[in-house]
Amino acid sequence: MKRLLNLRLRRPRTGRRAGAALALAALTVPLTVAFSSPAPAAAASPCTAYRGPYQKQAEKFLGLRADGRQTPSDCRAIRAFQTSHGITPNIGYAGPITWGVMRVVARQKAAGHQPNKARKCPRNKGRIACVDLTRQISWIQDGSKLVFGPVPIRTGRNGFETRTGAKRIYWRHLHHVSTLYDVPMPYSQFFDGGQAFHSISGSVWSAPGSHGCVNMRSKDAKKYWSLLRNGDDVHVFGRKPGT
Repeated sequence: MKRLLNLRLRRPRTGRRAGAALALAALTVPLTVAFSSPAPAAAASPCTAYRGPYQKQAEKFLGLRADGRQTPSDCRAIRAFQTSHGITPNIGYAGPITWGVMRVVARQKAAGHQPNKARKCPRNKGRIACVDLTRQISWIQDGSKLVFGPVPIRTGRNGFETRTGAKRIYWRHLHHVSTLYDVPMPYSQFFDGGQAFHSISGSVWSAPGSHGCVNMRSKDAKKYWSLLRNGDDVHVFGRKPGT
């Protein structure tokens, strides 16, 4: 009898979890950028029963009932978002880091097919890579024509900010390894001192940020590598939240 009871208690609620995951995916995919990437299962961490200071805001962002109360289904949805965006610990607690990432994702989603609607990136330069620190997105344009993007990025953390202004790509190294931090920097395209576009293996949404480089998902960095050349313009503007 005791063994049977244990088996019943451990039975997963696969149907509910699958439904929550599908609903979450629909809510967090913007018009031109697919933000989610393969990540460990959310079940790797326990779900907390405690409400976070941004519980109501997180519920509203995820399309849940925004009553500010933590329920098991709320926790699973918040935890799934944390897992897919590289936020740790992924226990479903709606704290400041989770809410900060949600705000960035909302700005990225709102960029849609017109990331340069405010004309903050020059349109008289021909081929140019635009880096918007405020929304943490980047795109490539030719004049006023959008060539690629926008894509999510991770720029410099507080104290290591990605420098703003007009730049140019001056050196490219496909299999670069950082001499300062001894970490791989595939598809590196340097545009300002040691700052470069390059791919990372982790999440581009994870805090606190880079040491100044523009971190990208591998497929996006690879596309930038194919589209840009030495001498191409780069324009960095805005201010990353928290810096």
